[in-house]
Amino acid sequence: MPLLIKDYTWTQTESMIYITVPLKEARAGKVDILSADEYLKVSAPPFLFEAFLSAAVDDSKSAAKIGDGEIVFTLHKREGAIWEHLVLQNVEKENLQNIRQNAILKAQENALKEAEAKAAKKKANEKYALETIMKIEEDQRKKIEEIKEVERRRAAEELERWKEKQRIEAEHKIAQQKLEAEKRNTNGVKDLPKSDTQTGTKSAQSKKPLVVSLPPPRSAGTIQINFTPRVFPTALRESLVPEEEEWLKKQADARKALNNDLSELKDLTEEEKNPEWLKEKGNKLFASQNYLAAVNAYNLAIKLNNKLPSLFLNRAACHLKLRNLHKAIEDSSRALELLTPPVPDNSESRVKAHIRRGTAFCELELYVEGLQDYDAALKINPHNKAVAADAEKIRQVIQGTVPSS
Repeated sequence: MPLLIKDYTWTQTESMIYITVPLKEARAGKVDILSADEYLKVSAPPFLFEAFLSAAVDDSKSAAKIGDGEIVFTLHKREGAIWEHLVLQNVEKENLQNIRQNAILKAQENALKEAEAKAAKKKANEKYALETIMKIEEDQRKKIEEIKEVERRRAAEELERWKEKQRIEAEHKIAQQKLEAEKRNTNGVKDLPKSDTQTGTKSAQSKKPLVVSLPPPRSAGTIQINFTPRVFPTALRESLVPEEEEWLKKQADARKALNNDLSELKDLTEEEKNPEWLKEKGNKLFASQNYLAAVNAYNLAIKLNNKLPSLFLNRAACHLKLRNLHKAIEDSSRALELLTPPVPDNSESRVKAHIRRGTAFCELELYVEGLQDYDAALKINPHNKAVAADAEKIRQVIQGTVPSS
């Protein structure tokens, strides 16, 4: 049974009440305080202080300070007046019990409101952080695109300058060849017979044909040209080396992974090399609630054939059971990519993919994205009452009309 603290002191003014409660030998870290408009309680095991105030105070403005082996309450009166007594006098136990119970209920309500406000603030902060990260990533992508565009323009300008230089050099070379040919023709023509200065007539017999001495033919030869070996067909000056190196690294990693997969598949039996057989095995394991083994079966089937949407759809269901929510979203999205074009034959599979992805979004508290998938499923099959009911629940959670679960 707790020991009641009775050696407290109190003072008052027209608007304030000051109560000093000694903590005895109790430690401040183990003190529990409950404050309401008409009730005060300090629990410091094995000591207990309890006061049923004679008038109401404003609990929202009141404060309690712990220090120097005591607790000092500063209470604001609701109505300015001098109290004759701090606590109620000659009141039945039943009424005191009601006051105590009401104070506890009010404290629980305040604690619940504070928890809800804290959760809402945390969610808002997480949403703001996510939006900020997405904005930063978008800015980075834009910056990279701008850098690529600048590099592309620079490479194009360099190519145009090189082409112009080649054209000018070619024109200059042709002009030089024409000039040299004209010089050779002039030097190779023999002197023509001069006119007869006395008679002013030329002798027909003295006329001789023009003889032009041509240069000897050029000697044949070969020119050895060495090209830098390159994987890409574009010239080095037109390419972005870091991007090409990254692409080559990804290709090498993909070939390595493929070789590892092929080495794993060599030890399989003929049945295990059949994706359909592995799919049926995964379905049986899923039905027996062995979700990890089912995932392994679907993984092997996908390695053998990654074009079957049902494999990704079934693996998404396993990931949902295992709470691998991001993987469930990825597999559902991959299944939807393979279920194209949308036709009546694959409508049921598309509905399942949307529902499973929407469920994963809701489990991650991304209710807007989840509602979009449920609405997409309803567009495919508007007569599914269960999906419509779930979509309405999600919509109410987003609107805040029901507590989230």
